[in-house]
Amino acid sequence: MQWKFPIFVTAILWAVSSSAQTSKTNDSNTPLYLLPPDYPMPYGPPKAEAVVASLDRIYSYLNGCTPARLINKNTKAGVTDLNLADTNAIIEAGTFRLNSYEWGVTYGAMMSATRSTGDPKYSQYATKRINFLADLYPFYKKMWDDGFQEANPYRRVFNPQALDDCGSMCAAMIKGLNLVENKKSLRLMINGFADFVMNQDYRLADGTIARNRPQQNTLWLDDMYMSIPALAQMGALTGDQKYFDEAAKQVRLFAGRMFVKETGLFRHGWVEEMTDHPAFYWGRANGWAILAMSELLDVLPASDPNRAEVLEIFRAHIRGITRCQNGNGFWHQLLDRNDSYPETSATAIFTYCIAHGINQGWIEAAAYGPAAILGWNALSTKINAQGQVEGTCVGTGMGFDAAFYCHRPTHTLAAHGYGPTLLAGAEILNLLKNFQIVINETSVMFYRPGVDWKNLQIK
Repeated sequence: MQWKFPIFVTAILWAVSSSAQTSKTNDSNTPLYLLPPDYPMPYGPPKAEAVVASLDRIYSYLNGCTPARLINKNTKAGVTDLNLADTNAIIEAGTFRLNSYEWGVTYGAMMSATRSTGDPKYSQYATKRINFLADLYPFYKKMWDDGFQEANPYRRVFNPQALDDCGSMCAAMIKGLNLVENKKSLRLMINGFADFVMNQDYRLADGTIARNRPQQNTLWLDDMYMSIPALAQMGALTGDQKYFDEAAKQVRLFAGRMFVKETGLFRHGWVEEMTDHPAFYWGRANGWAILAMSELLDVLPASDPNRAEVLEIFRAHIRGITRCQNGNGFWHQLLDRNDSYPETSATAIFTYCIAHGINQGWIEAAAYGPAAILGWNALSTKINAQGQVEGTCVGTGMGFDAAFYCHRPTHTLAAHGYGPTLLAGAEILNLLKNFQIVINETSVMFYRPGVDWKNLQIK
């Protein structure tokens, strides 16, 4: 338990306990409001060292199970000289893929963890693997040009088929561009990915990013994250306003069709040919949406004419999300359905975005900070001793019935949980640095540094 009391409260509780043992407890002799509640989860601000320990466990697990090595697929021997490699050279399979949208989140999160902790190992994890992927680019590109395409491990790099192939990785690669050695090849990968997001992906007539599955002209809320951060990072990298404008346009278009103002939440799917549009508020998809807006706000200039509208939608979504947090600190698989299970990746993304919004000054600390602390305390119970993240829903398509979402499996190998959990822990560390977070009158309170919260008086 992280429940803590000032010395004077501890003394009162001791007196309450003694009184209860020697006389009948009643309203006259016992300040019952000071009785400690039986919280099923830790309550109160975590210790920074405990948060770092959680991040370290995840790092150690991932560092040990995601090798960055080229091997001969027949002999399994390492291939160190690309001049001697042939079509039998493959990327050694680890527990997780090194080039996936989930790992784009993880790479960015590792960089955030270094900024929060000062420990370079997290960022080195990301840059080592991003640099490895860049080093392989010219090797596999030559094979591609020579006709080795169907079995080419980089076929989705050279010929993306969907935003999942490129958007998240594009954003992560831009974040790591100045940290890696092979900038030339990495920039070629970035440019190809960005071109697909900006110019090639399927869109509705008004320009909204869309898919033709599982129904024609379908919007997937997930695609806010698969596109907007890449566009935002390209804007920051190039200074070209067209990327910022397109990113903000996508926020506006998705929100116009999918944000339900009455709930403050986004529906997961929208189909152009439907008259009625069912609202299934899938947790992780709402997480992708709020994370996409957060990443855009991080780089969108203060003077940008789109900023006010994006920030307004972000704040409205934060209000809706916060209302859905359960009493143990988790968010559910379907946010408005407590008969669906508490889900880890959504809890992690929401914890991060609330904490980050506070640290950036976008939302109020006193109003939303306790929800972020409660979220982290819940989330930390899902990081096991091996550093695996438990309770994450596996990859999920789109459905239009509750059973589809409520019975999706969870697994420690669901890659979606790792990056968001690292992000959440890193941002909670920033929150602990930026505010006094204390138990005052038995509940979590946030105060600016320098505020003498112990002596606040009611005037």
